[in-house]
Amino acid sequence: MSSTIFNIVQFVLAVLLIAVILLQQKGSGLSGIFGGSSNVYSTKRGVDKILHYLTVGLSVAFFGFSLFRLFYQ
Repeated sequence: MSSTIFNIVQFVLAVLLIAVILLQQKGSGLSGIFGGSSNVYSTKRGVDKILHYLTVGLSVAFFGFSLFRLFYQ
């Protein structure tokens, strides 16, 4: 029973993490390395900032929960 709950929680965390990553702003990838980006510096504001914090929080939660399952199940 508890194994099923752990599987569901980990699946939900994974889906939420994927969704939040896909919702982030486009154009901030590898193009800046090769000079394709014209932005000098931009700060995160509004929804972009919230998505950034959600990404960090969900990734820490997913990693922590995965370690928990590894050692205590």
